[in-house]
Amino acid sequence: MVTNPNLQQLYPFLHGKKQNPQAMNVALVESVQQKVVHHQQMIEDFFAHNSQQIVDAAGAIADVYRHNGRLYTMGNGGSSCDAAHIAVEFQHPITAGRPALTAIDLTSNIPMMTAVGNDVGFEHIFARQVIAQVRKEDALFGLSTSGNSNNLINAFVQAKEIGALTIGLTGTNGGKMTKINLDHCLVVPTDSVHRVQEVHLIIYHILWDLVHTLLADDRGNL
Repeated sequence: MVTNPNLQQLYPFLHGKKQNPQAMNVALVESVQQKVVHHQQMIEDFFAHNSQQIVDAAGAIADVYRHNGRLYTMGNGGSSCDAAHIAVEFQHPITAGRPALTAIDLTSNIPMMTAVGNDVGFEHIFARQVIAQVRKEDALFGLSTSGNSNNLINAFVQAKEIGALTIGLTGTNGGKMTKINLDHCLVVPTDSVHRVQEVHLIIYHILWDLVHTLLADDRGNL
């Protein structure tokens, strides 16, 4: 069996050896370069095939705001940070002249999440909030790198029953999220969690920008 020499430098203890600092540095530099190349390839491939879907999702979010609706966001772990980031972007636009738009991060209500998680189960922490807050004029935006987060799936199901717009960002093969007929579901096709999250970041920044562009003629009414 042929063994990658750079992998031997990264994990010398697997081969009964000690680290060589110079060889280790070469291996680490190569690892950085490979990750950057993968990052760039994922971005180029994804947007080459999904630009129209992003425009469609932005148009749907713009319509939510035109009808005095609100955007709700949710996610777990690193994706909960993305959910918070999205809400901040819409509430506090950094570009001069763009209005603040209502966006509510469901992951920020820690007392509610811990109460529901403790009393009825973690899989209901977002669904209970959707039942209490979301209206048919609103939108629910969820992020999951696997697409299999049951608490997001349950919340999306509730939102669909209410009649709200549903938007999902996921990775790998889309998981369960692709099977519940979301209005818009964008899948980053890689099993690298980091690459999925990196592309998600670009997607929601573009969505934010497109929504404001589409709402430019409505600013006086927002």
